[in-house]
Amino acid sequence: MKKPPVPVSNQNPRFPSADELAALRAWYAGLPARQVVERYLGQKKVTGQSSRAMLTAIRRQLAQFATSRGREELEEVFLHAPAERFARERVVNAAVESIRHLPPATPTLADDVARWFPTRAVRALHQHDIRSLADLTVRVPRRRRWWAAIDGLGVVQAAKIERFFAQYPELTERARALVVQQPGQARPWEELVVPADVNGSRGAFRAPRATCTLRADNDYEAIQAWLGLQDSEATRRAYRKEAERLILWAILEQGRALSSLTTEDAVAYRQFLRKPTPKARWVGPARPRSAPDWRPFQGELSARSIAYALSVIGAMFRWLIEQRYVLANPFAGLKVRGANRRPPMETSRVFTQHEWALLRGVADGMEYEPGWTLEAAQRLQFTLDFWRDTGLRPHEIAEACLGEILRDDAGDDWIHVMGKGGREGDVAVPIAAMGALERFLVQRGLPATRSKWKPSTPLIPSLDRQEVGISTGRLRALLERFFAFAAERLEQFNAAAAHKLRQATPHWLRHTHATHALERGVDLKTVQDNLRHASISTTSLYLHTDKARRARQMRDAFTVEAR
Repeated sequence: MKKPPVPVSNQNPRFPSADELAALRAWYAGLPARQVVERYLGQKKVTGQSSRAMLTAIRRQLAQFATSRGREELEEVFLHAPAERFARERVVNAAVESIRHLPPATPTLADDVARWFPTRAVRALHQHDIRSLADLTVRVPRRRRWWAAIDGLGVVQAAKIERFFAQYPELTERARALVVQQPGQARPWEELVVPADVNGSRGAFRAPRATCTLRADNDYEAIQAWLGLQDSEATRRAYRKEAERLILWAILEQGRALSSLTTEDAVAYRQFLRKPTPKARWVGPARPRSAPDWRPFQGELSARSIAYALSVIGAMFRWLIEQRYVLANPFAGLKVRGANRRPPMETSRVFTQHEWALLRGVADGMEYEPGWTLEAAQRLQFTLDFWRDTGLRPHEIAEACLGEILRDDAGDDWIHVMGKGGREGDVAVPIAAMGALERFLVQRGLPATRSKWKPSTPLIPSLDRQEVGISTGRLRALLERFFAFAAERLEQFNAAAAHKLRQATPHWLRHTHATHALERGVDLKTVQDNLRHASISTTSLYLHTDKARRARQMRDAFTVEAR
């Protein structure tokens, strides 16, 4: 059985002195313990003290020093049986040199308390299911006599723990930024460190471990296994968003593990999705996951969005049941009123022809703006033109390469893409879009002639490396940054357009493509095929412009003067 690690927090182990190391080397070389001590450590020997015990103390000191430097595996190297010293000589000497100049290890929230505290304290903490430093920081209230609730800990051991946290105050600060019993802001789940009673390792509805097909020990690991089944990065990202929102809500608002949720919890979550509260904790503008003001939601969800979220969660629970990770699906049978109604596409999510002209006008001068290079401005201008003219999805245009643009026998250009759900499709590339591409290739110093194209060349490159394409996340950030800049520039000339731009997302370019195509007389079925909508009713959402035109024409026909 492997021995528990030697606690290091309050011992501050020092590296053995030169005399102590010389004595140890001589002992490993074969000199008797008594002779070694008399030669090298005679002045330190106390009357009646065993020579072998002195050498054992040096080896234990090395083991403690190694542990304090994060090299716990060397404990067994130093603490072997005395009879093994000849066989261990070379390994021990190498281990001594390997740790001589190592800096002290820094504790992390994931460390077992056994690594940092004495055995008596560890035994008391383990009896109360406090096993990691994270458990200790979030389970122990910061008040006087906090230790009284932990039987067997006592004042002396509690004082040692308090001195430890005083020595490493960043641990407490880090823990407060994560999941605590008095929760603060919601953070991305990869930053969470949660106590065992809410991480799902002891979930109320966990299936028997012996029958589970997953190696996952907690809810987060089980969900990661489910997400790993998704081939499409876009699908994986969409599913992650819904699973992450649920697990954060379960821990922060309900104080439960995901595998402990009840049907009543599922009903409460449906209501929460309608209006995520408290707003300061859950709602904020779209920000990178690493940003301190990142939030899981950007606003209230529509009935259709709630229904989608619950369908994803339901699918996740069904899979977890199939893997025998959980026993039941608390979201089974949960309905969302109004989810089947499909309102027309809001005009606020589409750039009108006039707004598009304003937007492109701002883009044409970006190279003169602070923080924008000529190359970055040219990339932005091409992205806007090609995206609006083709209506691709964000991940499709980010992943596109020159080799995927093909010309058919009729001389028409197409781009082959991998769409939602891994479905392949061909999207028409109009002459204007091809012209924008050829112009952008020349700006990049690449051949515009198709026969000289390198198939792997990305349509939208990274500015640092032309041969590497931009990521979907970086592309979104680029457009959002530009929309915010354009809103600021247009504020004094067109306040309505500026307000609209502050709400805009990159996906609006796809909506704008469909709307402009229909306005210019493109057949509805053609737009459906180019967008690759499974149902024409989805494409029909963009026909709001026909209703606007019809209302305007009837208004003009029946004026007050015509009576």
